[in-house]
Amino acid sequence: MLTIKNHIKIDVRGIEKSFTLHNRGGANVSGFSEVSFSVKRGELLALTGPSGAGKSSVLKAIYRTYPLNSGQILFHRRDNVTVNLAKCSESEVLRLRKREISFVTQFLKILPRITALQAVALPLIESGVDELQALDRAAELLDFLGIREELFHISPLTFSGGEQQRVNIARGVIAPKSLILLDEPTASLDGESAEKILTLLTDLKEKGIAMVAIFHDKKKIKSVADKTYEIMRKESMLLSPVMGEVGR
Repeated sequence: MLTIKNHIKIDVRGIEKSFTLHNRGGANVSGFSEVSFSVKRGELLALTGPSGAGKSSVLKAIYRTYPLNSGQILFHRRDNVTVNLAKCSESEVLRLRKREISFVTQFLKILPRITALQAVALPLIESGVDELQALDRAAELLDFLGIREELFHISPLTFSGGEQQRVNIARGVIAPKSLILLDEPTASLDGESAEKILTLLTDLKEKGIAMVAIFHDKKKIKSVADKTYEIMRKESMLLSPVMGEVGR
């Protein structure tokens, strides 16, 4: 485990993002400013801060949904090649999303005809695992997360919000990529379900997966995060970063 954690997976250096409000005469508003942190293999960094501070925007910048105004996001691929996600080509971004970087949001987005079991098994099948084995693993994961067996063959779009979130997280971790971005993975979940999610994230760390996750609950952060990065929103819309180890 110590060997795994000696390798930086992502190095975020001074990134900034602003948004132009065209419906307000082109006003320019800061999304976040001067955000810097690094995450090693087998580490989970918790992004914290008040609502509206830009935490989700930072994740979207890493995933390249949002282009940056400035800064670098250095991602170290499995082949030991370093790529600047802020500047690399769209084709490289798509390749990395397919093979090495995943983004688990709070919201489930699948086709209506797909069952819960199929939705969770699909990433494993796409990685080359036999379909029957993938379906068995998906069933185990859904069962662990408290999804009743009678729901396996129903579209999860008919599920409650908490059940949909658990299905979505199962999809995101069943075939884990080397960097996983998670937007409030325990939000809207009851205590037991949240603990199971934290157990899954701990298991992923032990496998060398690097993660950046948004959390609000300090107890959850202490139980799973290796370090935190707090983004503070000022009245000027500029953000003040504070980085430190959990518990400080």
